[in-house]
Amino acid sequence: MWNGWEVEVARKAIVRVADWARTKAELTDLAHRATAGEALPAADYQLGFATVSQLFDELTPARLALLDALKGLGSVTVAALARHLGRDVHEVDSDTAKLLDLGLVERNAAGLVCVPWEEIQIQVTLARAKAA
Repeated sequence: MWNGWEVEVARKAIVRVADWARTKAELTDLAHRATAGEALPAADYQLGFATVSQLFDELTPARLALLDALKGLGSVTVAALARHLGRDVHEVDSDTAKLLDLGLVERNAAGLVCVPWEEIQIQVTLARAKAA
């Protein structure tokens, strides 16, 4: 339960380029439904970026490889993750810290890191503007 609303735990992270008007409309619709007492569906974790460039500045190839490896390994230390990736532990620690900030990785009380999502989707839509 969150703020008195019944919601299921999100199990999917969706990373996308988010248009503010679309996001605002989705949030407004969700608020109206919740206010009306409607049972809310499971909410996915949404991570939006203003541009495709910004998304890929944050989710670099090295960070994507880290996420992929961590999904397979489960909960591990940053040092073990660095050994698995064959990378410098300080670089892996820095990338892990960024992914923690983005909510794509979690750290437990024992200091182990993991990917809490069953699935991570990255949605990028490229559309060509129509000629005037």
